[in-house]
Amino acid sequence: MNLPLIDDFLLNLKTSNYSPETVYNYERDLMVFSSFLSEIGLPFEKVDKRAVAQYKAYLASKDRKTPVKGQIGDHLDSRSLNRMLSSLRSYLKFLIEMDYKVPVPPEAIKLIKTERKHAQVAEFEDLVRLIESPTTLESDPLVGLRNRTILEVLFSTGMRISELCRLNRSDIDQTGRIFIMGKGKKERFVYLTPRAKNFLERYLSTRTDGAKALFIPYGGPNAKSSNKRISPNYIQMKIKEYREKLKINVPTSAHSLRHGFATYLAEAGASPAAIQILLGHESLDTTTRYVHASDRFAEETHRKFHPLSQFKK
Repeated sequence: MNLPLIDDFLLNLKTSNYSPETVYNYERDLMVFSSFLSEIGLPFEKVDKRAVAQYKAYLASKDRKTPVKGQIGDHLDSRSLNRMLSSLRSYLKFLIEMDYKVPVPPEAIKLIKTERKHAQVAEFEDLVRLIESPTTLESDPLVGLRNRTILEVLFSTGMRISELCRLNRSDIDQTGRIFIMGKGKKERFVYLTPRAKNFLERYLSTRTDGAKALFIPYGGPNAKSSNKRISPNYIQMKIKEYREKLKINVPTSAHSLRHGFATYLAEAGASPAAIQILLGHESLDTTTRYVHASDRFAEETHRKFHPLSQFKK
């Protein structure tokens, strides 16, 4: 990257105890900015407010290239675009801290307005069908049991897919309580339902390896390594495959299971504050973006509690 002190910036993130995923995201975002400057032939020292406006337009366009392969990327939603702008802002702030003369102040990087999308959470019955599907859709019983267990644990706990992939066997106690190190090095406990705990015990009883990871791949170049772990990409790919085979028309991912976890806890009457703790959110405002009651539940609530619902005339 043709950006000054970029290695120092990334090293500072690492020494400040940012997670490897966060450091990678910063690096990837700044690679896009560096690529943009190269495309328009503008050195970093010549960046001004007009160039920043052009960069925002570039991020929102279909011409934006991926940082690694240089391919045309998917359309960025407003939150992803703002994350990339925030990365640039943080980088400029670091340069100022290092007494490096920046061509444009960090406050000149204005974020865009984010849209409020209606939540897309599959109906509870469809989520259950998805979770149970690996047992019948996988030809290999071991793969089916492992993938069923993965989906059971995700929906039972509401954890992030990155948190699940980092889990070790030792992170779970005999009661089904799991210790999680989440975003921002925030620690919390999540809990297995008896059903999820049963499937996890069945899965672990098939394991004869010495790997410490809770979920491991079967086959492949890394299969015999003691450091082997299931990958987030594999899980996402499998969820998409199961959803399509089951003809579930609501887009569903690992993150959707986290949404569903929060949504259906809320529908059952769980406290938003308790859901906030289980999800590992620092702010209750963040939790409210996850807790989206379904349209059906909203309609039932309206019919049941509206003060004029009992009066027909």
